[in-house]
Amino acid sequence: MTSATCPGIAGLVARLSYLIVATRLVGSLCVASPLSGFASPASAQQQDVQLWTQINTNVPLTDDMRVTLEQIARFSDRQDGLYQTEFGALLGVRAARGIEFGVGYRKVGAHNGNTSADEDRIRQQIVGTFGAIATRFRVDERFNPRGSQIGVRIRPLVRYNQRLGTGRWAVFVSHESFYLPNSTRWGQRAGYERMRNILGLVVPIGKMMTADVGYLNQFRPARGGARGQMDHALTLQLTINLQGQIFPHLDD
Repeated sequence: MTSATCPGIAGLVARLSYLIVATRLVGSLCVASPLSGFASPASAQQQDVQLWTQINTNVPLTDDMRVTLEQIARFSDRQDGLYQTEFGALLGVRAARGIEFGVGYRKVGAHNGNTSADEDRIRQQIVGTFGAIATRFRVDERFNPRGSQIGVRIRPLVRYNQRLGTGRWAVFVSHESFYLPNSTRWGQRAGYERMRNILGLVVPIGKMMTADVGYLNQFRPARGGARGQMDHALTLQLTINLQGQIFPHLDD
């Protein structure tokens, strides 16, 4: 690495740090914004510091089809360490240039201070890639052992990637909203349930791997008598592209 490269990376890290701090402040202030129409005052919000980790392995089957194997572990200060694991697979089929359909399954486990039940989830999604912008429209069906009703979630996501120079480094920002169209007897309540915002950096690791490192802000408004919650998480996502094929970068 040349001496000219080091200051450039150091400057980038410094700028990213300032952006993460600014985003956290904005996230904290959003409780007092018009969005807080369904949120209680900032002093009544629960706050949590978390670590989210994920490994995605993309396995091409043909030029237009792939399987993604997913492993997720999430850690929480309020919930005594590891509180959620997810293991799953998703089949993606390219329908046209920049458009991919997907269907998959996930097993979700609750641990330590997480009082939720383990769940089985089926997912369908459409991913669109348009230059620096990637979008995903996902629908989840949640199967919970505490009741026979199926909980449905609608999750639109948009992400913008800004490449740095001519290499594979990039900064990104993403937003995802969660809409619940139905209520269930086991606990899901219809309405706007949460938002996730991420600001981060894409770091290339060799020819077949990249790491997304960023700050994640998750806000869940107060609903049904429960207090609102804001989570501040360091998110680390490793993507392995077997055979060197490149697929859209998206968060989960």
